[in-house]
Amino acid sequence: QVQLVESGGGLVQAGGSLRLSCAASGRTFSSYAMGWFRQAPGKEREFVAAINWSGGSTYYTASVRGRFTISRDNTKNTVYLQMNSLKSEDTAVYYCAAGPRYYNIRSTARDYDYWGQGTQVTVSS
Repeated sequence: QVQLVESGGGLVQAGGSLRLSCAASGRTFSSYAMGWFRQAPGKEREFVAAINWSGGSTYYTASVRGRFTISRDNTKNTVYLQMNSLKSEDTAVYYCAAGPRYYNIRSTARDYDYWGQGTQVTVSS
């Protein structure tokens, strides 16, 4: 079992920044992949970013590449999503996800077994 708790969402103006955090507990955090997904109103949940077990490899969806950075601190059992140059289209509920079946990056929701409760990010234009 893995428990995930997100924090750091909020309201920000376009062009601003936010940092999301996701604290994990349960299974050994440093042994599996982590990801961030988001879901905007009326849309399906979509992949945002993923990181491998060590933090040495990352992957992003094209729309956030160059603006968002995923990282992890295995000593704190926490994964982060630094979001810069935010746009109105980034408005969504953001979810972190744990994929304990995998060491390496996964970009598909079905590969993740545990999900946080979500945190709202609203970007005003």
